Amino acid sequence: MEDIESQISNGKHTPPKDFVCPITTLIFDDPVTLETGQTYERKAIQEWFDRGNYTCPITHQKLHNLQLPKTNYVLKRLIASWKELTPCSDQFEYQETNYVHIPQSVHDYSPNIVINRAMVDGNINELRLVITDLCTSQVLKKAELAVLKIERFWQEAQMEGEIQNLLSKPPVVNGFVEILFNSVDTRVLKATVFLLCEVGSRDKDAISTLTRVYSDVECIISLFKNGLFEAVVLIYLLRPSISTFLQMDMVNKLLIVVQKREDEFLKMCMNPKAASVILLAQIIKNDDDNGAGLEVIKSIISGKAIECIIKCLELESTEERIAAMKILLRCIQEDGKCRNIIADKAELAPVLECFLEVDDRERFEIIQFLSELVKLNREEAIDNLISCLKNSNSPSAQLAAADTLLALQGQFSYSGKPIVRKFLLKRGGIDKNYRSTTRSGDDQETMEEEKAAQEWEKKMAFVLVNHEAGLIFEALAEGLKSRHAEICMGCFVSAAWLLHMLTHLPEMGIKEIARVCLLKLFVSIFKSAKDTEDKTISMFALSSFIHDPDGLRDITIYKKDISKGLREFKKSSTVAFEMLKVFSEGSESSIELWNHRELAQEDCSINGVVLSTECHKDKIFTGHSDGTIKIWTGKNTGNGKGSVLRLTQEIREHTKAVTSLTVLQSGNTLYSGSHDKTIRVWSINKEDLLCEEVYDVKEHVNNLLVANNIACFIPQGAGIKVNSWSGESKLLNPSKVVKCLALVNGRLYSGCLDNSIQDIDLATGTLTSVQSGSRKLLAKGNRVNVLQVHDGLIYAASSSMEGTAFKIWNASTYNLVESISLTSEVRTMTVSSEFIYFGCKMGIVEVWCRNKLVKKETLQIGTNCKVMCMAMDNNEDILLIGTSDGRLQAWGVS
Repeated sequence: MEDIESQISNGKHTPPKDFVCPITTLIFDDPVTLETGQTYERKAIQEWFDRGNYTCPITHQKLHNLQLPKTNYVLKRLIASWKELTPCSDQFEYQETNYVHIPQSVHDYSPNIVINRAMVDGNINELRLVITDLCTSQVLKKAELAVLKIERFWQEAQMEGEIQNLLSKPPVVNGFVEILFNSVDTRVLKATVFLLCEVGSRDKDAISTLTRVYSDVECIISLFKNGLFEAVVLIYLLRPSISTFLQMDMVNKLLIVVQKREDEFLKMCMNPKAASVILLAQIIKNDDDNGAGLEVIKSIISGKAIECIIKCLELESTEERIAAMKILLRCIQEDGKCRNIIADKAELAPVLECFLEVDDRERFEIIQFLSELVKLNREEAIDNLISCLKNSNSPSAQLAAADTLLALQGQFSYSGKPIVRKFLLKRGGIDKNYRSTTRSGDDQETMEEEKAAQEWEKKMAFVLVNHEAGLIFEALAEGLKSRHAEICMGCFVSAAWLLHMLTHLPEMGIKEIARVCLLKLFVSIFKSAKDTEDKTISMFALSSFIHDPDGLRDITIYKKDISKGLREFKKSSTVAFEMLKVFSEGSESSIELWNHRELAQEDCSINGVVLSTECHKDKIFTGHSDGTIKIWTGKNTGNGKGSVLRLTQEIREHTKAVTSLTVLQSGNTLYSGSHDKTIRVWSINKEDLLCEEVYDVKEHVNNLLVANNIACFIPQGAGIKVNSWSGESKLLNPSKVVKCLALVNGRLYSGCLDNSIQDIDLATGTLTSVQSGSRKLLAKGNRVNVLQVHDGLIYAASSSMEGTAFKIWNASTYNLVESISLTSEVRTMTVSSEFIYFGCKMGIVEVWCRNKLVKKETLQIGTNCKVMCMAMDNNEDILLIGTSDGRLQAWGVS
């Protein structure tokens, strides 16, 4: 009280807070103090009680006595004294209507709303006064005027946030509803609906207030049916049940709104036409046994509404466009005659743009819609599709068009997604699980479905490629050059599919257009693709060009560029095999198709003979007779000599000749065997080679082979030594002097001095004879020099007094497959997917075709040397050759 008296004596203009009612935010006229100690204006707190509240508005404490006490005359005298000393104090005085409407319950009460309002902006204070008139005035005209003022505030005051907070309160929303029930002024009703829509679209609580009372929804629907068409937006926001729509028979009114011009409506948060289209789509979607949805469709088809629905495909939001599309799709399904007008007048680009924004179910409906259109007016639909595909200014439309093309192939997964990519991979021989991703039934049903799918695919492809003389290929070529990866990928798969389909369609003069647009692009993709699936699809697309003479002529220009990639797929893909066969058909010489070119040569004679070589990733390892191991880079950059064989490290931890090098391809470990009677284990790091373990095996190590936890090698004497890394050792085949070994899938193959070949099962110890030995006294003149197992075949070259024999056996049955005589003695051998390389005396390597077993060419290594070892990199791009005079050569295979 002393503070108040001090403020009075100082004559401050702003009234002390104790002089101001927390409800009205104005100076008290008739203050009353409740049992809780809080003071309020008498009329304001009386209205609080009259509304059924039994608590103190500020403390929320329950009041025991609702009879108002006498006026607080002490406070009233202090206020009077302050007014005498304060100029302009009249502006703070209490007036009967100048207080904000009190919330209806304690739960709606917020101290931030009712306390400290005196300093709020003048416009907001004015709005509060108007809102109070809306909520409390018993005079309809005054409440109607308040609505119009509130609308003006909303449109002009630029205080949307503040107004939104005030108008969202339940008492205010209920005030608007009272206007809707009682007013007959169209302008007022429109303003009320406008405000409820604007508030409701921003605040779900306001909508909840409206839906609490069923009569409120009925009132709004009745206003809509009586011509207040803006109310449809509010109905959309209220989202009443479909049964409510049907019971109140509002379908015809929705159709009327759809047919009106947009400038006939107020500018609102949502276009009334759009709201009507969405509600119609909901009625159709939730069709019941009474056939209400069918009646709606019939009404749309029979009247002019269908053209207006078509125009709604161009509405602003995705939800609005999709709703229009769903209605039109249902119209086509019910009456195919309307398909023509839809195809002629529909703008499809906006629908395609929605493709990426909707879920799988709605994507499928878009595809259904487009599929229905192309049944009758395909020209229009495809024109739109191609136009979108070429529209680089709208990547979303391009991507939607590319996705649509994929869907038009007509096969889908269980989830409804197109499976063209899997289809192409299966045709290319890569995806073995294609069938498991598609729908399946009994055999007969599946066959019928596949037949129908193939028919659809042919018809669809025919329409697409024949449109405007192959214009689709030009559009796809442009899409393949897009900087957007998703667009590029969609066009890539679609183009591959259509190129494949050209081989199943009658000649239409389109193939040349396809070649001009796509051949070079697919060659480039096939050469550069890192992803196996992309490489497979591009290969499959290229295979379509070899089925006609002109296409074969054009693709043959690039056969050297693509042959390397085809070789990589030859084992897994019949497509690659057939393409290679076509390229080499009728030619006995591989010079046209295959080229062996010397890339680099290094003189290592200072380290003696090159006894062993091995490749791993981009590294080459060589073992030398002085115990040295050298590490070289092995990347073939295609720049000619010097592009490979750059020495990066030289190690001499073995004290004698390094006879064997082997790498387990599953890891980064190199094993070396030496005449110093040790096996060393090396870790292959990015920069260098580090020795991890040294095993003393007490024997000279020749022809070292490693698998899992064992090492097999040829010792100085008879038999084969098998050592485990734990130290256990045993001697196999002790009666034979072994010259060469091969280890495949737990089976150890040995070629011996007596010309015999054995197969030993390491798990069981069982020994099987592949080739019987010779009983000649001069056994050294009849021996197996080299042996390899490749693709289920055993390859072996033997020397005898009669010459060199090369034989091939089946590794499963041990049947002899082929036997031929060679003119040179073979010292080492390497088998690739295409060739057999024989390293011989006199410094030559003979190159033989593995399939036809004919000699293709001879590589001249040197004049007076022996080829001691050979190896190929994993990609079969580089052939490494080590010689007795200490040279290491790298030959490129292309």
